[in-house]
Amino acid sequence: MTAKGQVRFIKQTDKNAFHATLKRRVDNYFKENNLCKHANTDMIVKSVALIGLYVLPFVGILYFVPPFAVTLLLWAIMGLGIAGIGMGVMHDANHGAYSTNPLINRLMGHSLNLVGGAVLNWKLQHNVLHHTYTNITHIDEDIDDKLVLKFSPHTKVKPYHQFQFVYAFFFYGILTLYWVLAKDFIQFVKFRQNKVNKNSRKENVFFLTKLIMNKLLYFFIILGVPTLFFNIPLWQSMVGFVLMHFVAGIVLTVIFQLAHSVEGTEHPLPNSEGMIENDWAIHQLETTVNFCPNNRWLSWFVGGLNFQIEHHLFPTICHVHYPKIAPIVEATAKEFGIKYMVHQSFGDALKSHIFFLQKVGTLPSLNEALA
Repeated sequence: MTAKGQVRFIKQTDKNAFHATLKRRVDNYFKENNLCKHANTDMIVKSVALIGLYVLPFVGILYFVPPFAVTLLLWAIMGLGIAGIGMGVMHDANHGAYSTNPLINRLMGHSLNLVGGAVLNWKLQHNVLHHTYTNITHIDEDIDDKLVLKFSPHTKVKPYHQFQFVYAFFFYGILTLYWVLAKDFIQFVKFRQNKVNKNSRKENVFFLTKLIMNKLLYFFIILGVPTLFFNIPLWQSMVGFVLMHFVAGIVLTVIFQLAHSVEGTEHPLPNSEGMIENDWAIHQLETTVNFCPNNRWLSWFVGGLNFQIEHHLFPTICHVHYPKIAPIVEATAKEFGIKYMVHQSFGDALKSHIFFLQKVGTLPSLNEALA
């Protein structure tokens, strides 16, 4: 596999005006309507609501110490809060889309620390690897093989992969639990080794120290405080903690999978010279699918991630604007003869993901097929 720094995209001469035309039309939309590309009042209200969905149930658990069944319900709601913060608050902020003020973006981006994550690692995996090299095997970590899961047609199929469409959702549920326990430390080592993390040794020592301190503080608050100060049995908090992360993991993973790991998406490989034979913007449309564009409630909760095409093309525009610019993107894509993929319902998107899991779990590696 070609090293990340050597992968380049080739502009298609017959379509190289697409991205410039699209950017001009989107810019004109904001100018003509006298709109800022960043957060508006709706976004601020949403941020308060989603952070509250995570914080307030925990306060309720501590203050009222309700029966265990009620406590479990509150932990599950906190799981929805984690997903909401991840999709609808920190995601925009860490793309620089929340505000024109870098300090506000930094502050809101660190809402990721509230749920046990680490901003630097997230930015490297998501902003650098996923957004630049979407669906490119061995570079985009989102489609890397994970334990018993296979998301790329270019990796070796194992006998158990044929059943992954059945067991995948269980493993989706443990994603954020793995994240807060181990993933950040594993990524720290990996990103240092493969040079994705370009920080100096001093900067990384500081980051690692901060990472350890943040993790200890997170676990002390979420598990230690209920037991030490509110006499809630530790086992109850641990059961609730696992439930919370299972809910968060299911929601987060499914929403992200419905955008890239569905039927019809491309998984190109660099040629022998390390080139992706496509324009970057066109590559984004060929590897990405929207879903439920008319479901306003879903769009609100998932932070506009059902408009994933618009997000990949304009990651620094706040997601509250995506429903309005989506028709511009779709019309421009059709004008240039570029496919614009969308599933109209959540059910259609989910079925497409399940069929995708079946397909990549049974087909041999395309590398082998092309050999």
